[in-house]
Amino acid sequence: MIIVFTGNGKGKTTASLGQAVRTVGRGENVLMIQFIKGPWKSGEDFIDIIPRGGKGKFELHKMGKGFVGILGDKLPREDHERAAEEALTYFKKELTKDWKLIILDEINNAIKLELITVESVLEILKDVPDDTFVILTGRDAPQAFIDRADLVTEMKEIKHPFNDGKLAEIAMEF
Repeated sequence: MIIVFTGNGKGKTTASLGQAVRTVGRGENVLMIQFIKGPWKSGEDFIDIIPRGGKGKFELHKMGKGFVGILGDKLPREDHERAAEEALTYFKKELTKDWKLIILDEINNAIKLELITVESVLEILKDVPDDTFVILTGRDAPQAFIDRADLVTEMKEIKHPFNDGKLAEIAMEF
């Protein structure tokens, strides 16, 4: 099953993490690959404090280099493109392993930023095993992802503190 969480509202990564918790709680393995988020500390790093062992595991791989061209990003665009390509290659390699759920966090953003192509992702999605779920998150999901998906949810922003000049809050937004 291919799932898309998109839209301008908050909650796309959060929804995918909720699904991850449910999946691990059922004793299944979850892989989350982040395409944009960089090496900084974020709430997703909770995985570092979960005891190992038992049924079901969660692995987080932050493969992005951070914001692309905004908020003080000084990296060459090629570094961001290379990181996104490496994340996509990693996803393809991991399809042969025992993952019940694979989350491609902010892959829609990587497409919108033209770091990778829609076609390259769709080609890999053809190889997803029947018993594996894949979640694609991020704003601006391409229509091709929506068409391919089995389930699509759009988060719609009604009101957000950022619109009143408030910055992102730790533990709420990252």
